[in-house]
Order: sequence, then structure tokens, then C-alpha cells
Amino acid sequence: MPLKRPEIVNGEIYHIVTRTIEGIDLFRSEKDYFRMINNLFEFNDENPTDRDYRRNLSPPRNDLGGTLDRNFGGDRKKRKPLVEILAFCLMPNHIHLLIKQIRNDGISKLMHKIGAGYSGYYNKKYERNGHLFQGRYRIVRVSTEGQLKTVFVYIHTNPISLIIPGWKNKGIQIKDINGAVNFLENKYKWSSYLDYLGKKNFPSLTNRKFLDKIMEGADSCREFVNSWLKFKKELVDFEKVVIE
Repeated sequence: MPLKRPEIVNGEIYHIVTRTIEGIDLFRSEKDYFRMINNLFEFNDENPTDRDYRRNLSPPRNDLGGTLDRNFGGDRKKRKPLVEILAFCLMPNHIHLLIKQIRNDGISKLMHKIGAGYSGYYNKKYERNGHLFQGRYRIVRVSTEGQLKTVFVYIHTNPISLIIPGWKNKGIQIKDINGAVNFLENKYKWSSYLDYLGKKNFPSLTNRKFLDKIMEGADSCREFVNSWLKFKKELVDFEKVVIE
């Protein structure tokens, strides 16, 4: 697993993981998941975050299919995204992101906002103090189409560990394959996978055009993911671009 942090430059794509300290539960309720989804959208903006949003302990909207953008008070300035979020997955104590930086220091600014903003919300809601996330998020550069496909599969299959612990090492038994596929495609909504399959989940959060072209559409996305689950089909540069 790479230890050296890569140079972060505009136009490049990175796999990022940020974890809680001591495995603290990052999400204690569905509202917490929605809050992080909204944070990923709201904080991906060079403009300051609206004060009403930062003070509000409840996510402004909980529907799955609509736009996340909204006006909390007064006229909202035109958004200036810091990055393109290509894929994401929220796990109980960590977050996976696949991000393309489009503004100078965009990744750093976004991750700082998430670390401070969600921690503030979480600590206030649950009456706790102190850090929530580990010191530095982990990051690796993704430089080829093969690596992008690898990270795409890896990020979106992470939730299977919630129903089959240790599956990455021991694999999935044939009798459990259909259950794992059904879990990803119909039950686990806290990732970008459903949107890539053409199901409107959080369509405003990710820019899927770039990866859609590489993955060649919903059917190809599904086939690539399911082939790894069923046959543990070898993924390109797996050790170079995944972060456990």
C-alpha cells in the first residue's frame, strides 16, 4: 500500500479515504448519512457555506431523486465546484471518494470543510467533544483507465462487508452471490453505484459522464462489478490504488 502522498494537481484523479478515530461510528442514524451526502455537495464550492446550513442539525432534504442544490436564505452565489466527485461510498466508520481536482487546492479545501463541518454537526448533535476523523485522509493517484475500473469496483463493493464480513479475503460462497448483488443494487443507497446503474439516488452529487464512458454504460458497470464478486476476476494495479 502506497505510503508517500502524491502531488495533487488539477485535472488528475485520486482515490481518497478518511476514517474516524478509534473506529467511532460516523453515522448513528439515516439523517447522519443524509447530512454527509448534503455536505459533500454543499462543501464542494469555493464560496463560503451558508451559515443557516452550518447551524442546522437536520439535513435540508431527505429525498433521493431531487437536486441537492437549494437556497437557504437570500440569493445564493453561482456555485464554483472545487472538484468533480466521480464516485463515493459512505461506510459506518469511513468514506471512500473518487475525485478529480478542478481548482487549485480543491481537494484540500473540500476535505477540510468536510472534516470541520461534519465534526461540528456530529459533536453538537451527540454532545461530544474532540476530533472525529483521523489526522490526515489517505490518498492515492489513479492514472490509467484500468486503475479507474479497479477503484470503481472496489469502492462500490465495499458495503458487502456489512453483510459478509471478511469476504475480500475468503471470497463469497456461491449461495451468497445473489444476496450480495441484490444488496448492492437494491438495498445499499449510500454510494454512487445506483446512479451508475441508472437508478436516481443522488444524481446531483456525482459527475458520471467521465466514468460512464470508460465503464461503457450501466450494463457494463454491473457486469464488471458482478464478475469480481463471482469469480474474483483480477483487477488492474489493485495494490497500487486501493486503500483499506
